[in-house]
Amino acid sequence: MEVIKFGKFAALVVAFGVVVGCSSKGGDAAGTGAVDPNAGYGSSTSSTSGSSVSSEEAALRAITTFYFEFDSSELKPEAMRALDVHSKDLKAQGNRVALEGHTDERGTREYNMALGERRAAAVQRYLVLQGVSPAQLELISYGEEKPAATGSSEEAWAQNRRVELRK
Repeated sequence: MEVIKFGKFAALVVAFGVVVGCSSKGGDAAGTGAVDPNAGYGSSTSSTSGSSVSSEEAALRAITTFYFEFDSSELKPEAMRALDVHSKDLKAQGNRVALEGHTDERGTREYNMALGERRAAAVQRYLVLQGVSPAQLELISYGEEKPAATGSSEEAWAQNRRVELRK
């Protein structure tokens, strides 16, 4: 009887290990051929070792461009993860950074300047909520004046709807 209980317990432990080991947090976008302006936002690994955490932080730290949906100044969750790492660095080092808001070419010049400012302000608001001093953050709106990609396609427009964090 003890052997049967031990066998069931061992099977349960193995099954739990397989479920945990095989879980993932996202699909594979490879091979779609589409340009993803959010590429590089990083996906976390399931490992909790110190090296994977620091490599994930390094990957998030490397992200200095944050993308937005059309006519929106709402931060995406993946941008918030990268901004969390930047906020820790800004609080620790006290550096000043510029938050440069950009838009695609659609809309009037005045509207795009205002939208670029709202986008930069959304990043500023998030960083301040994380404890960064507002004095460390300079807001600039370029509107549609400095596109990252030329052209009138959705791919180009998606790359131009952004805020760049400049040190």
